[in-house]
Amino acid sequence: MPQPPPGAYRVPARYGYPETPVETTTRLRPVPSGRQRWRAVSAAACVVLGLGLIGGAATGAWLTGDSSAEPTRTPYATGRTVWHSVPVDTLFPPTLKGTGAGPGGTDRTWIRLSVAPDGDCSQGLDPLLRTTLRSVGCERMVRATYTDVTRSSVTTVGVVVTEADEAGMQALSTRFTEQRLAGRKDLMPRTYAPEGTLAAGFGDRQRASWTVRPLTEIPVVVFAVSGFADARTVPEPQPADAATETGADTDIAQAGLGHEARGIADRVERGLRQTVTDLVEPPV
Repeated sequence: MPQPPPGAYRVPARYGYPETPVETTTRLRPVPSGRQRWRAVSAAACVVLGLGLIGGAATGAWLTGDSSAEPTRTPYATGRTVWHSVPVDTLFPPTLKGTGAGPGGTDRTWIRLSVAPDGDCSQGLDPLLRTTLRSVGCERMVRATYTDVTRSSVTTVGVVVTEADEAGMQALSTRFTEQRLAGRKDLMPRTYAPEGTLAAGFGDRQRASWTVRPLTEIPVVVFAVSGFADARTVPEPQPADAATETGADTDIAQAGLGHEARGIADRVERGLRQTVTDLVEPPV
């Protein structure tokens, strides 16, 4: 049973002897009717005054609002729920514009092929990468696969929503930087190969270039992995940072697959940050 709210009126306890139901000592003297009317008027005035004070307080509360009663919106609290609270086209737009995102600053455009059902990290991350992210936990993962307008490449981009706080995400980001984990081949994310699409043959052996990014402003890890659209096997995958360096001359670099992974990840990350910002600080 719920306890009475603070400040609620409590019936005072009686001490010593029970309250006398009727006066038995001295007979009450009759009170003149004029005095009764005065007392009635005074009582009515007190009631009106009391109601006015209560009404004024209530009106003030309605006008000013009680900020403590509303849940505080933070980037971390909002970022943890955004995967199911915004339309999928906001997370993964049907078309992504990559102005200057290609090799040599060329423009790119990517078209979404399919969006995967949301799931846990076992579906999109190899065991070693899941172990690496264990410190931040995996709340949910969402993915989509894109192709470029020439239909020569395919790229899976994903968002891992973590259970960590800001300190946890900062620690993970520092670890990725100091140990150069983003460039390790055994920490590549998996592909999403929707059947009946150009990416149907995009499997583990077709992975060519990738990027993995723990963010610190929101509880999210963004990743992307690219490959050739003809499903050719890639014996030596190359991380996006290396494949996009000036002068890189591998087949992966010359095909722009590092730019594909990095460019798509950039735009999904940018859109996610903006969405969380708009939800936390809605425009006036």
